Amino acid sequence: MEQSNNLRAICLLSGGLDSSTGLAIARTQGFSCYCLSFDYGQRHSIELAAAAAIAQRLGAVEQRVVKIDLRSFGGSALTADLAVPKDRDEQAMGAGIPITYVPARNTIFLAFALAYAETVSASDIFIGVNAIDYSGYPDCRPEFIAAFEDLANLATKAGVEGKSSFKIHTPLIRMTKADIVRKAVELGVDLSLTHSCYDPGPAGEACGRCDSCILRHKGFAEAGIADPIAR
Repeated sequence: MEQSNNLRAICLLSGGLDSSTGLAIARTQGFSCYCLSFDYGQRHSIELAAAAAIAQRLGAVEQRVVKIDLRSFGGSALTADLAVPKDRDEQAMGAGIPITYVPARNTIFLAFALAYAETVSASDIFIGVNAIDYSGYPDCRPEFIAAFEDLANLATKAGVEGKSSFKIHTPLIRMTKADIVRKAVELGVDLSLTHSCYDPGPAGEACGRCDSCILRHKGFAEAGIADPIAR
C-alpha cells in the first residue's frame, strides 16, 4: 500500500540481504517504494524470485523487472562461463577486483533507476551498496555514488528544470555485514526469503563457499543470529 505522504523512492532490489534491508529502511523512512530488479543474464534466476517475494512482503507499490543482456559482453563469472571463486579467505577477497565483478553493473542499474524515477516523479533512489564488508567492487564506493548523484542532476529534464533534486541513498554503505543483519532483523525483514549465493545448486540452495556466502555467514555469525537459509 502506498504511503499517505506520497514520498516516492526507487529501490534497487536484487533479492539479497543488503538490497532487502535497504528497501525496509526506505519504508521506515516513509517512502512509497517502487522496486526495480534486473534479469541481466546472471547465472541463475533464483534471485529474481527472491526479489519478487521480498517486494510483496515489504509492501512495495510495485516491482518491475527489466531484461538486459550483459552476457553479450561477459567479462564476469556471473555473466560468462567462468568459474566462481570458492573457499577464499578475507585477505584473498580483498586482493584486487574479483572475477564476480560485472562490468559497470551499478552504473547501468542506477541509470535505469534514474529513468524510472523521472517517470513516477520520484527524487530518491535507494541502493544497497556497502563499502565495508564487500568484495572490492569499484561501483560500491562512496565516491562513485557521489559522482552518479551529480550526474543524475545534470543529465535529466527534472534536474535541469529544477523540478527535482535527485538523491542516491546508500543507508548500508558504512555498515558491517553484522550491522546489516541486525538492522534487517530489527525491521522485520524475512531473511528466509533472501538469496545471496553467486553459484547456487539446482534447487536454489546456497553453495556456502563463494565470496558472497562466506561474507553472509560471517555477518550472521558476528551478529549472533542464525541464518535461516544456512546449509
